[in-house]
Amino acid sequence: MDTMVFINLPVADLERSKAFYEALGYSINPAFSDDTAACVVVSDTIYVMVLTHAKFAEFTDKTIADAGTIEVINSLSAPSKDEVHRIVDAAVMSGGAEDRPEMDLGFMYQRSFVDPDGHRWEYVWMDPQAAQDGPPAE
Repeated sequence: MDTMVFINLPVADLERSKAFYEALGYSINPAFSDDTAACVVVSDTIYVMVLTHAKFAEFTDKTIADAGTIEVINSLSAPSKDEVHRIVDAAVMSGGAEDRPEMDLGFMYQRSFVDPDGHRWEYVWMDPQAAQDGPPAE
């Protein structure tokens, strides 16, 4: 079995978060969702668990960071520049905000946004040859 990734995020409004991620084209797995958490299916091996603050707090003794801080940047690949645009544009239209200017290095293209709770996401397309061989020599 392939390694699965579960990104756990505390959210202020569970229904808003579910609607936001569904607007990006992802689905909710009802078998792992209830009134305190939802399992967002990104791919066969990547899941985002959006958890109410009370539920998230059950998994840690630390204070949940406020939206004005950052501890992690969630970065996912996209199969094309068009898909990077589709996801980030959908995020902005669904309550997120573009976080930084786009970055175009030729062999790699990236855009980022924050979701309604301030969690940062980057979507990156990389030329398949560069992904295999590394960035081209300058």
